[in-house]
Amino acid sequence: MVMIRSIATSALLVALLAGCSTYVENEASQAFAPIYPAAHVAEDAGAPDGGIYDVNGGGLFASDIRAREVGDILTVALNETFSATKSQSANSAKTDSFDVTLPVGLPNVLTGGFTPGQLTSGTTRNFAGSGNALQSNSLTGFLTVTVTRVFDNGNMEIAGQKKLRLNNGDEYVRLTGLVRPEDITANNLVASNRVADAEIVYVGAGELADSSRQGWLSRSMRAVSPF
Repeated sequence: MVMIRSIATSALLVALLAGCSTYVENEASQAFAPIYPAAHVAEDAGAPDGGIYDVNGGGLFASDIRAREVGDILTVALNETFSATKSQSANSAKTDSFDVTLPVGLPNVLTGGFTPGQLTSGTTRNFAGSGNALQSNSLTGFLTVTVTRVFDNGNMEIAGQKKLRLNNGDEYVRLTGLVRPEDITANNLVASNRVADAEIVYVGAGELADSSRQGWLSRSMRAVSPF
């Protein structure tokens, strides 16, 4: 009996935690922890020889600040605007009718008591339906991410998030995807429409976010309700 009560208490605690948006988003934030490359001390390159290539830098000239290694920082310019419109309508109509003509002069026993003109029938069916859908989304701003993986062809996997602490909750902006080195500007900036397999998430947590969502018990009951 004690074990059953303990299991029930644990299940209730997990359900309550799962219903708390702050706990859920804090757990999700762990997947976006920045990657810090191992610190190293550059070897002495000796006296300057006048060359334009910096051995200890990122390429030509020491001012090349574009991301290219795991742990490097990259800024993504978010400029996402999507709109979609869909309209649909349907109409159908069908009319059926038939008439049975009885021979004149047959006894009532053979005609079932019906007289000519009484055995008529028909059906009429009509259907009309329409639907419209309109959706528009816009997201602008800047989000700085880190390089989490570099592929053999030079493409880089990026991931990062921004957490904003407001009065009654938190706001999270998260991004993952793939970028090409060619799409990174000299200012270490890449446009969001150049990010492949991009996943951009903008979600809230806290009092305001919880008040705008149904509780987990209400959602469960609606899932099994036949009405």
